[in-house]
This record gives sequence, structure tokens and C-alpha cells, in this order.
Amino acid sequence: QVQLVESGGGLVQPGGSLRLSCVTSGIIFSIRDMGWYRQAPGKERELVAAITSGRRTNYADSVKGRFTISRDNAQNTVYLQMNSLKPEDTAVYYCSAGRYNIGSFYPNYWGQGTQVTVSS
Repeated sequence: QVQLVESGGGLVQPGGSLRLSCVTSGIIFSIRDMGWYRQAPGKERELVAAITSGRRTNYADSVKGRFTISRDNAQNTVYLQMNSLKPEDTAVYYCSAGRYNIGSFYPNYWGQGTQVTVSS
């Protein structure tokens, strides 16, 4: 019954922007920490951004200053605003619900993923 559904991915030119959304159900969203991961071809899945239930945030160094994670508890939704996109950002992006503790995110649930392709 737990579902995380991502949307907003697509094809964008370098320097462009996208906003990803993840709508959740079956969880008490307001008490969950949330994260966005990505996985590029041939690479490990990596955490790019996380936001706690108290709205503390953290970002991977590679996206710091370009990406912003936010949440809307009334809509049970977490967002990832991606600006100044680079070809290296091309990946499948996954939403996760879990727990953030001492600099690490511990996922419990995953969305299906949404493809982001940055190319001219």
C-alpha cells in the first residue's frame, strides 16, 4: 500500500531546469525524512539530496548550489528543483522515504524512478 510516484523527468538542454515531484501514500509523510537518489548507467545509486521531517537539508557536493529539495506536508509531496543542469546529471532519479541520521540517509521505501536526460 506504500507508494511513491515520481514525475517531472524528461529531456532538457544543458543549463536548463527541471522540477521533479514525488507524491507519497501509505505513509505518515510529515514524520518521514525524504531523499532523492540518482543512478547513471554503469554507476552506483547515489544520494543527491535529503530533507528531514524538520526541513533540514543536505546535498551531494556535485549538486550543491544547483539543486533544491523541498517538501509540502499538506500534499504529501517532496520536490527536487534542478537548475543549471549538466550532462553529468543524466540519470534515473528515485524518490525515497526513510530516515536521515548523522550524515547518512537510510531508505525504507522507493519510487519507480523518473528519467532525466541532459543533452543538446
